[in-house]
Amino acid sequence: MLISLLALTGAAVAAQGDRSTTRGTVVDMPASAGADTPDTLPRRSMTMAQVERRYGEPRARHGAVGEPPITRWDYAGFSVFFEHDRVLHAVVPGDFPDIRNRDELRQ
Repeated sequence: MLISLLALTGAAVAAQGDRSTTRGTVVDMPASAGADTPDTLPRRSMTMAQVERRYGEPRARHGAVGEPPITRWDYAGFSVFFEHDRVLHAVVPGDFPDIRNRDELRQ
């Protein structure tokens, strides 16, 4: 199932007397895109206790690795990385930025 989104721009809406014309672009996205991802991810420097209170029990807790100790908690739709007991990063697996200068990556 696909969800169609209508992207509107301010310049695309033109008033014509009593009528308004709206133009936009339809973007098809899988219905599951972002379904398990919360509206906001944990912020940098939140404590483990704050993350657990706000997002609940993680699906998996991975033990600390390295020095300083880095710990990962996995939730449905995102992972949180901690340094000691503070959020270092929160990421959505598979949500990678577009690759630019792709030709420079080939050797």
